[in-house]
Amino acid sequence: MSIPLEKDKQLILFDGVCNLCNTSVQYVIKHDHQDVFRFTALQSEVGQEILAQFKIDTSKTDSILLYSKTDGISYKSTAALKIASKLGFPRNLIATFLIVPVFIRNWVYDYIAQNRYKWYGKKEECMIPTPELKSKFL
Repeated sequence: MSIPLEKDKQLILFDGVCNLCNTSVQYVIKHDHQDVFRFTALQSEVGQEILAQFKIDTSKTDSILLYSKTDGISYKSTAALKIASKLGFPRNLIATFLIVPVFIRNWVYDYIAQNRYKWYGKKEECMIPTPELKSKFL
């Protein structure tokens, strides 16, 4: 199965049961004025296919992922900062943190990721998009 993503779009893969992740997806949707992003939960069929295709071990990578047909896959802080770079001014300014070494950015990212359920909670099921948003989800 090929990934059903238009060439000029980028796909954000997120933890569908994480409250922080779901809130972040809602934020991106609200500020994605260029209609760059599509979304899928890591737990979805498309998410599972991408994990398998790129041989991503979810027990070792607790991360948001950003996929595009041209650039492949980005992980953790790099994915988050690349997403922010597409959200317009002033949110795109956060992408300047890409100059910080990856090991430092990912240390901060991992600390938040490891504590996200404790701090923000967890849902029993993945978010179901509203009919208006359904076209943004794979």
